[in-house]
Amino acid sequence: MRRLAFITAFAMLAIITCRAQSVQVEQTLDSINGIFIGQQAHMTVGVTAKEGTQVEFPDWRPLTYLVPGVELLAIDADTVDAGDGLTTFRKRLTITSFDEHLYPLPPVEVKVGGKAYKGNQLALKVITVDVDTVHPNQFFPPKDVQKNPFLWAEWRTPFLLSLLFVALLFLAVWFFLRLKANKPIIASIRIIKKILPHQRAMKAIDQIKAEHMTASEDQKEYYTRLTDTLRQYIRERFGFNAMEMTTPEIIFHLQESGDQTMIGELKELFETADLVKFAKYSTLMGENDMNLVNAINFIDLTKLEGQPTEERIVPKLTEGEERTRKTRIVIKVLIWTIAVIEAVLFSYILYSIFQLM
Repeated sequence: MRRLAFITAFAMLAIITCRAQSVQVEQTLDSINGIFIGQQAHMTVGVTAKEGTQVEFPDWRPLTYLVPGVELLAIDADTVDAGDGLTTFRKRLTITSFDEHLYPLPPVEVKVGGKAYKGNQLALKVITVDVDTVHPNQFFPPKDVQKNPFLWAEWRTPFLLSLLFVALLFLAVWFFLRLKANKPIIASIRIIKKILPHQRAMKAIDQIKAEHMTASEDQKEYYTRLTDTLRQYIRERFGFNAMEMTTPEIIFHLQESGDQTMIGELKELFETADLVKFAKYSTLMGENDMNLVNAINFIDLTKLEGQPTEERIVPKLTEGEERTRKTRIVIKVLIWTIAVIEAVLFSYILYSIFQLM
């Protein structure tokens, strides 16, 4: 039992010792040799403890006295990972004094995990400025602003950039003059009214009707104009050259295209026209009017609706005009690029000169 009690007490003592050793408070001052009146010094209080441990520093407040005669100006804090599960918490105090004296700075008490720990004792030595008491009337006015000597190394970059700025400016002017010399290519787009095939054919038939050619004695001219109108309509509507074809060829191509509209009436009309033009055939009464009606019905039944009535004609540029257009585009891009570079250079040059002045 005595051995067990001894081992237990030894273990508790070791745990307490380890805990005590895991907490370290370090208090340092950066001005060991002292400061002049009004100068600033920095006192640092660092606490190294296990990560996650609650650390409570004293409630310091700026613009108060740390100790009588030593004023606290500012407080900075930071945290550093010390490794092995330890963290260092630091407070950096900026202090000053305006009286010559040796000020003792007592140990700072810090609570770590609810337990109080103290730093080490420090001292701040404040030294006064030597004054010539033998010649109190000899004093000198404040010195004027010193004029820095001219250094070419400082001005070289702005000077070279200024030369580049001027060179690019002349280049931009030259490009602009070239742009003015190359006149822009203006390609005007023409929009013309497009007469549809059935409209053109009906206009020609209306002209035939207006001239009363169905009752004219010159039947050859009547049938020539009527069949030419139909041939022209068939060429534009069905896409084959009916102007150079015979009646059987026209009927054959119409059947090949899949259109069977009034094939019989159209065939009879063309055959009658061939007889009148080449065999001096005289038509019967009312036959001319019937053929005219058949032509109108054929056009009306085979016409295409919904076709565009306007046509845009875009002129094609010649090789020289196309080359001129591309040259103008390249020149404009170069001018804009130089303008952007010039703006950046000008801003940087002004900023550099302002920094040197």
